[in-house]
Amino acid sequence: MDNVIKINNKNFSYKLLKTKGCSVKLSISRSGDFRVFKPWFVSRSMLDGFLFKKREWILDKFENFVKDDFIKYNLKDAQEYKKNKEKSLLFIRSRIEVLNRVYDFKFNKISIRNQKTRWGSCSKNGNLSFNYKIIFLPIELADYIIVHELCHLKELNHSRDFWKLVAISCPDFKKNKRSLKNFSFSEIE
Repeated sequence: MDNVIKINNKNFSYKLLKTKGCSVKLSISRSGDFRVFKPWFVSRSMLDGFLFKKREWILDKFENFVKDDFIKYNLKDAQEYKKNKEKSLLFIRSRIEVLNRVYDFKFNKISIRNQKTRWGSCSKNGNLSFNYKIIFLPIELADYIIVHELCHLKELNHSRDFWKLVAISCPDFKKNKRSLKNFSFSEIE
């Protein structure tokens, strides 16, 4: 279902999606796909209040994404992905070899992707995927992402037990998690 928010006399339609998470999240892709992820307990009025507070951020994202360089960006991004995919895979394999010594988790395969909004993921089948741009991050943030996905092999959630596992190798995970939010996927190359 599409919904609309009005900011500075402009209408921005968004897709409202339910999430199992515990906070409202916004996602605006470079193509202008605007999604709002809402937990079950957030009321419509709470959601509207949240969107109102985020109106400058929303407007800023749309203004930045509507630039004429959209096609040029996507082409450059595809070229960067092709150029760095193998290097990223080698980097991730070497870091997993080191970081997984603590856990000794078993996994199926590792894949490198050109994801637009995610640094990594872990499937219920034990497959690990990482964004190729991980190689451009500071090592402590790259390690945090890798440890995060490794720990999902045992806990496929974000429970207290999951975060305890992460803390074994990454005691500063809260700081790293916050720092990671400062990195935009479009700016890292």
